[in-house]
Amino acid sequence: MIHRLPLVAAAMMITIGVAEAQLVGHGGMVKGVAVSGDGGTVASAGFDYSVMVWDLKAAKAVARLRGHEAAVNGVVFTAAGGPVGERIVSGGDDGRVLLWRLDGAEPERVMTGHKGRVAAVAVSPDGQVAASAAWDRTLRLWDLATGAQVAELTGHAGNVNAVAFTPDGGRIVSAGEDGTIRVWDRRDGAEIKLIGGGMPLTTLGVTPDGGSVIAGGAEGRVRVWDLATGAERPELENAEPVPVLAVAVAPDGLTVAAAGVNGVVTLWSLGEGPVLHTLAGQRGPVWGLAFTPDGGRLLTAGGDGAIRIWDTTTGGEIRTGAPAVAMASAGDGGERGARLFRRCDACHTITADGGNKAGPTLHGVFGRRIGTVPGYPYSDALRNGDLVWTPETVSDLFKRGPDVVTPGTKMPVQTIGNDEEREELIRWLEKVTAPH
Repeated sequence: MIHRLPLVAAAMMITIGVAEAQLVGHGGMVKGVAVSGDGGTVASAGFDYSVMVWDLKAAKAVARLRGHEAAVNGVVFTAAGGPVGERIVSGGDDGRVLLWRLDGAEPERVMTGHKGRVAAVAVSPDGQVAASAAWDRTLRLWDLATGAQVAELTGHAGNVNAVAFTPDGGRIVSAGEDGTIRVWDRRDGAEIKLIGGGMPLTTLGVTPDGGSVIAGGAEGRVRVWDLATGAERPELENAEPVPVLAVAVAPDGLTVAAAGVNGVVTLWSLGEGPVLHTLAGQRGPVWGLAFTPDGGRLLTAGGDGAIRIWDTTTGGEIRTGAPAVAMASAGDGGERGARLFRRCDACHTITADGGNKAGPTLHGVFGRRIGTVPGYPYSDALRNGDLVWTPETVSDLFKRGPDVVTPGTKMPVQTIGNDEEREELIRWLEKVTAPH
């Protein structure tokens, strides 16, 4: 769930190196995370245009779903007993909403109509309808069995950043840049309540009893409203009021989690208000939160490209040894350079037959002018650039960052500060990307 916040920009630096997190595999920021109804599977939304599927118990990636043409911002599971069975719904910067099988090579449904990026998605408890919130000031409802749009909800005076269904499935709750929370009737799409007002809101959650809505936003407050009356309840005190990017409510309704641009996650007791735990460990903003169905664990998705798992009782990070890394690169040979490349593997191929992914293929990259791989949709800045990739220019890219060396790039800001690690990565790339 996103909102244009200038404070975020400085926190988006990703340092490539040995990760301490449990689930690592996206080639950049992880923008959203969700847990299946049985608690066994995790889905994550990536800045690298992909959705990843993870076995939570094994801490292992089992699939990478490619179909979006830009960053993916939100993911949610459908109910296993619903009309389409257990699926994943995703929404992204390409303005599209996709429906996936958990092992799908291609999306089952591609739902289009938004004229701006999709910031968040939600699915009704009966699994029949998906809702999407977008930066075209609208929400849209989709029939998951057919992929058809069934309603367009208008009323927000700015970008819509968050959406959720009430537990009975009868209402839709949204929050946006205009600082309001709006409640809609699912049957006819009518707006039935307007709540709040003030600073932009970026995220929201609804309690399992449908009685309260919790929202956070640009001013760093975590606020609570009575959903029936619209009356504001005492807010959850935030010791460090930084812009809030994500909130989640535990399945028992007793605990609320909120995360911000500083990488800190706070857990409160909703009934009593005190802070239960402060979780610090994510490097960069935390964009997504999800409780497991038993409420015992909280997953956090961050700007450092990692998903961490926390014990909600103790506040400690759960680790199972080495971090899970998705789908090792071809021909890695156990080399350190190959391990460093795994963050890049999500967006780039290295073999002659690999083709383009979220980024252009790196096969034959050394000696090639920037912006010249056939079939890749470069920005005008890169297409007209004159930089030639050499060991020196690639090293400079990872030392100073792509935003400095290649302005106009879509590549996440990633750096390798260690000179020796940069050299090892480049030596490995020279070997595996050379045409044979």
